[in-house]
Amino acid sequence: MRPIEDTYRHKGLRKKLVEVVRGKGITNEDVLNAINNIPRHFFLDSAFDELAYEDRAFPIGEGQTISQPYTVAYQSQLLEIKKFEKILEIGTGSAYQAVVLAELGAQVYTIERQKKLFEANKGFAFLKKYPTIKFFYGDGYEGLPTFAPFDKVIITAAAPDIPVKLIDQLKTGGMMVIPVGAGEVQLMKRITKLEGGALKEEVFDRFSFVPMIEGKNS
Repeated sequence: MRPIEDTYRHKGLRKKLVEVVRGKGITNEDVLNAINNIPRHFFLDSAFDELAYEDRAFPIGEGQTISQPYTVAYQSQLLEIKKFEKILEIGTGSAYQAVVLAELGAQVYTIERQKKLFEANKGFAFLKKYPTIKFFYGDGYEGLPTFAPFDKVIITAAAPDIPVKLIDQLKTGGMMVIPVGAGEVQLMKRITKLEGGALKEEVFDRFSFVPMIEGKNS
């Protein structure tokens, strides 16, 4: 069962979490404010209530996790979100990352390949607070060509290579943030699509994500 109360204690724990994330190098105040505003314990079973504000990932079922807050903040900071930008997210999971993006003022189009997780989010009342998030059940490798082009793309699973179809759905000047690597540890990359379709690639820190898998799971 999901919690529905956000108490003073929870808010105090969030403030501590923000300071932990800040201490690890996150400097974007808008991202830190988003982490502070969002009751992360709502996204987990009530059994995790005591642990929800630790800076670590937790299982959410179907072999997936709610990402570590630092990782969410790191990817969000790299994306350099501006208000009203159209963002494609691959891997909705718990929807925590999507809500952070919405808090930053983005229009979020998010795809989940696991039917059970997609259905769970449909029944998650808190998400109704964020009408700027649109949820889709499908194959992340295919993206959402009907809604392209996007200003930014964020991928919350480890891809062995840069998915070409998702680059095609980026605007010129747009950016993709993606963990790349087939092993247990991946490199976080930021890809900028330049005029004429050339790509600028920046490489950042190492992270560990669940793998990005083709197709969808019913």
